[in-house]
Amino acid sequence: MATEVILSAVREPFRRYLNPARTVSDLWTHRHLVRQFAMRDVMARYKGSRLGLLWSILNPLLMLAVFTFVFSVVFHARWGVLQSESKAEFALTMFCGLIVFNLFAECANRAPSLIIGHANYVKKIVFPLEILPAAVVASALVFALISTGILLAAVPIFFGTFSATLFLFPLVIVPLLLFSLGVGWFLASLGVYLRDIGHVVTVLMQILMFVTPIFYPISSVPQPFRTVITLNPLTVLVESARATLMWGQAPNWPWLAAVTGLALLVAQLGYAWFMKTKRGFADVL
Repeated sequence: MATEVILSAVREPFRRYLNPARTVSDLWTHRHLVRQFAMRDVMARYKGSRLGLLWSILNPLLMLAVFTFVFSVVFHARWGVLQSESKAEFALTMFCGLIVFNLFAECANRAPSLIIGHANYVKKIVFPLEILPAAVVASALVFALISTGILLAAVPIFFGTFSATLFLFPLVIVPLLLFSLGVGWFLASLGVYLRDIGHVVTVLMQILMFVTPIFYPISSVPQPFRTVITLNPLTVLVESARATLMWGQAPNWPWLAAVTGLALLVAQLGYAWFMKTKRGFADVL
């Protein structure tokens, strides 16, 4: 009788997981599983509801309406990029920032409970656990693209026309996905050993939302704090998304290149950390 092998029990040197080619090959080999889990996640989110996937459109629009009222009507906030800025234009500018942030926040918030929620894959069968955070990133991307479609439908109405810089937007999405994936791998592993990490991440995401220029222009931040906020990778990605999708501007190339390099590093280290620590998952769970 063949002996069952638990994949998480295989020991390999940490340096072997630091090979980017191995990371890409691993994800490519299991791409069908990633797609299957991502689509199952997308369909299951609103399963049984009458409106179904329509909620993926209504939810961001409802939150957009609330935030727009608070910041543009009550606080009279403005971005100041355009000479004459309507409330609708302010709302779309904020909505663009929310698309970027929500993608990252969803991946980070869900990551700590991923392995615990799929404990049967750890204990009973050979399964590539590393694809679970990748599937979450893929499903979050689906909802982000739906929201981006809403934004792109509104941009020509309120801003006149599209700009050629629209085609630079993928250069913003790629580092965002890599950064989200790397953080997801880290948190998914930590969530097995430190059950409180999920509560910590929830608080950190709430803080991060307000230290990222989503509801206010970065130019309104006092200079001593502006440098700190600029060092936030999400700040660069949010500003780059607005520049390419809405304002017809090229992103800040040096900052975007730096964030892309950081995202690659975080993704590779996250993968290596996850692969090295997953051999202990079966013992803990």
